[in-house]
Formats: sequence, structure tokens, C-alpha cells
Amino acid sequence: MPTGVIINAASVLFGGLLGGFMGNKFTEQFKNDITLIFGVCSMGMGIYSIAPMKYMPAVIFALVIGTGIGLWMHLGQWINKGAVEMQKPISKLFPNAKSDMSHEDFVNTLVTVIVLFCASGTGIYGSLDNGMTGDTTILISKSVLDFFTAAIFACNLGYVVSIIAIPQFILFYILFLLARFIFPLTTPNMILDFKACGGFLMLATGFRMVKLKMFPIADMIPAMVIIMPLSWIWANWFLPLL
Repeated sequence: MPTGVIINAASVLFGGLLGGFMGNKFTEQFKNDITLIFGVCSMGMGIYSIAPMKYMPAVIFALVIGTGIGLWMHLGQWINKGAVEMQKPISKLFPNAKSDMSHEDFVNTLVTVIVLFCASGTGIYGSLDNGMTGDTTILISKSVLDFFTAAIFACNLGYVVSIIAIPQFILFYILFLLARFIFPLTTPNMILDFKACGGFLMLATGFRMVKLKMFPIADMIPAMVIIMPLSWIWANWFLPLL
């Protein structure tokens, strides 16, 4: 049973519903300040994930090449379009789901939240770990933060945040099913570099959350796909030559 995956998706679903309902109960100052705290938390989690990195050149290569692939594919633009389409039916079902934010701020914030929930290294690694070992610790820990994060962001974005639970569940469940095929091909060092790559995405997400620098996080996602092969190639092909 994908227990951890279900719990994580449920935390986003109910956190989004709670935030959408309570949105008008909090002042703008409170919502802005608490969002800064979540940004710092995301940065801290990213730094924590980066620290045990084994092969820095492989991770840097993955980030640069992966982001290049994302920019070439216009992945960020596709996710932006998807975010806008997600909002349309929600605004019809829940008229009060509309935010006072500008359209550009709304899309930028929604994309940040989608990446935070669906593409974090912690979530992806946790889904693989849950599928391979049955351990739900990582995903449950992530769920605690996701619940409150979804609630706070839903205060501004509305009920659309709760719908992010659907793509999140689909993605993590697919990873859960693929775990039995992926894990036997990995090494501990590959896992460390994978988590470090995800840590960089979470660090960039934190910068977006505090609106300090709008990193193209969506375009960085392909780095998560190529990091483990690059880590293996670096360890087995390049290191022996150095």
C-alpha cells in the first residue's frame, strides 16, 4: 500500500481546503510574513539535502544540462498553462477562490507551489523509498510541512491549491510503482547526489517563495531525471581517469 503517498496527497488536499476556507480570516501582513517563514524552511531543507552530496561535478552538470533541457522544451511555459487551466474550473466551483493577486503573481506563486509539492527531492525520494522498503517516515515528515504550507498558500490562491494533490498523487504513485525497478540500479552515492539535486530545487523554491529571485524551477525539473545516471557516469568513467 502506498501509505506515505496517500498521506502526503491528503495533507495537501485538506491543507488547501482549510486555507481556502480560512483565507479571509488572516490579515495580509500575517500571510506575507508566514510565507517568508515557509520560504526559509524550504531553503533550510534544501541546504540539509545538499550537504551530504557525494559528487558535486555530477550534480552541477545535471542542474545545468537539465535546466537547459527544460528551457529548450519550454517546460515552464507548459506548466504555467496547466496552472491557469487548473484554476478555471475551480473558480467556477468556488467563486471565492479568486485572489486579489495580479494574474502574473497568481501564476508565478501557483507554479512555485506545484513544484514545491510535486517535484521536491524529498517527495520523489520518499516515494521511491516507500515503494522499495515500505518506510513512510520521509513522506509523513514532508506531509506535516505540506499541510501547513498548503493552508497558508491557499489563503491567497484559494481552493485551487487542494487540487494540486491530484497531480502530486499521480506522480508519487508512479514513482512508488517504479521503485522496485529503480532502486536495484542505484548506489548509496547516487541517492545522495539525487537528494542534493532536489535540495538545489528546494533552495531555489525558497528564493521564489520570499520573492527574492524568481528561479525557473519548473525548467529545472529534468535535472532530477538525469542526475543519477550522471552520478554513475562520473563515478565509473571520469573518476578513474583523475
